[in-house]
Amino acid sequence: MRYGSESALLGGHVSDTSSAPDDRFGNLYGANFGPLLGYALRRAATAEDAADVVSETFLVAWRRLADVPAGSDARLWLYGVARRVLANQRRGTERRDRLGERLRHDLAAAVPDHADLLTARADLTTALARLGVVDREVLQLTAWEGLDPREIATVLDMPAGAVRTRLSRARARLRRELGDDRGVDGHVAGDPLTSAPRNRRESS
Repeated sequence: MRYGSESALLGGHVSDTSSAPDDRFGNLYGANFGPLLGYALRRAATAEDAADVVSETFLVAWRRLADVPAGSDARLWLYGVARRVLANQRRGTERRDRLGERLRHDLAAAVPDHADLLTARADLTTALARLGVVDREVLQLTAWEGLDPREIATVLDMPAGAVRTRLSRARARLRRELGDDRGVDGHVAGDPLTSAPRNRRESS
């Protein structure tokens, strides 16, 4: 053995006390890992939780190795630690569940349900696709870019009067498309594409 040979060469006795805690913990771990894992698996909600319990229990045992009793009582001591670890784990899970429920409730109260609005927007996109290219562009330039008929006329290189006429007809066609799809008047709440003119520039 190398350690013994070195000791003999030095002509003296050298004691190695640093390995004693490691050896004791290794023996404790080897003798109790299986039973402790079974204890945790029968009580924890998931296998992952059981593994966490075993890991935390042996961590406590390492830190408090001097408090671990000898012999068969060591396993009972480990069970007691595991029991407390499980209790803490359950309390943590309950706190997280309560927090999650509170957050879901707060979010539901703070964030409106946009399902109906999204459906309306999808219908609007479909209806727009049925319009002619110029009609669609006139509507989009008005509603999305905020241009008035004179500005749109410059973009499309057409008379402003023609733009006003086309805009009025395009709105009517879009409302009809939406009405045919949904059996309503074709107006999408809050959407400028189907709304009547609201600013002075557009009606000028």
